[in-house]
Amino acid sequence: MLIARSVALFVVAALFEIGGAWLVWQGVREHRGWIWIGAGVLALGVYGFVATLQPDADFGRILAAYGGVFVAGSIAWGMVADGYEPDRWDVTGALICLAGMAVIMYAPRDH
Repeated sequence: MLIARSVALFVVAALFEIGGAWLVWQGVREHRGWIWIGAGVLALGVYGFVATLQPDADFGRILAAYGGVFVAGSIAWGMVADGYEPDRWDVTGALICLAGMAVIMYAPRDH
């Protein structure tokens, strides 16, 4: 149950961080304006709070592991939101990042 909660929090965090960054990108690079940028900044702020809900108390571990989720989530977001077509190396890299996340977060520890 603890792992399922942690994974769900990583997914929610990814939605807010990647979504927020995408909104800022759209506001600035695609000239959609300040409302998009403001919504992105708010989403990025919410991401920061979601990350604090992880059951593990080690900031460095959480953010390092989240990096793997961010990589895979960014590729998935690009596919859905922008029609990005990852190649086999994108997919391979994302899977390696997710494997690293799993080791960092869920490997047995002696504590």
